[in-house]
Amino acid sequence: MGLKVVVAEDSYLIREGLRSLLSGQDELDLVAAVSTLPELLAAVRRHAPDVVVTDVRMPPGDSDEGVRAAESFAREYPELGVVVLSQYVEPEWALRLFDPSAVRRAYLLKERVGDVEHLGAAIRAVAGGGSMLDPAVVQALVGAQVKHERSPLSRLTPREKQVLGLMATGLSNAAIAGRLVLTERAVEKHITSVLSKLDLDPEDGQIHRRVRAVLAYLSAVEG
Repeated sequence: MGLKVVVAEDSYLIREGLRSLLSGQDELDLVAAVSTLPELLAAVRRHAPDVVVTDVRMPPGDSDEGVRAAESFAREYPELGVVVLSQYVEPEWALRLFDPSAVRRAYLLKERVGDVEHLGAAIRAVAGGGSMLDPAVVQALVGAQVKHERSPLSRLTPREKQVLGLMATGLSNAAIAGRLVLTERAVEKHITSVLSKLDLDPEDGQIHRRVRAVLAYLSAVEG
């Protein structure tokens, strides 16, 4: 028996595409595919899934239903992982999704869902208690803050900014080292420097906390 997954997406073509992708993965068990927020809530109650993959906008309001569902699940089903899909980079939604009290969250752009390995990695990450943030969202958040001269992000070197972006997406130190062609020891030094410059705890080694810490920081300076 694989991880039980519920999909919520109002677009028929995308919903069926997700059904096809996930049904082909032996470690995943797609138990329901729905199109509205009420149907999603009912499917979670009925099937008790391990992970929900949901569009951020759905009927009845077509606004932020996916994020509101994640906020509700954090209270009612704290062990439930949620992967939110969005067509655009929306920093506000990402910041809400990764509220400091939330875990088991991923925020991906819809253009990436055709990559079954990427989507599967996000599902497995949230099911295991971790988090994942689409690199494009990280780049938008970091890029917006670097423009502010008083932002501590301006203290970072170009390499440290690269490391920060990869760290926030949920990559391990080893994965970051591979991506940047560095040793793990060099990556550890960069991360320690980044967290120090951003006044974040360098001893926090949990990936989902690192994601939330970066987002919380960016939220504070954005305000």
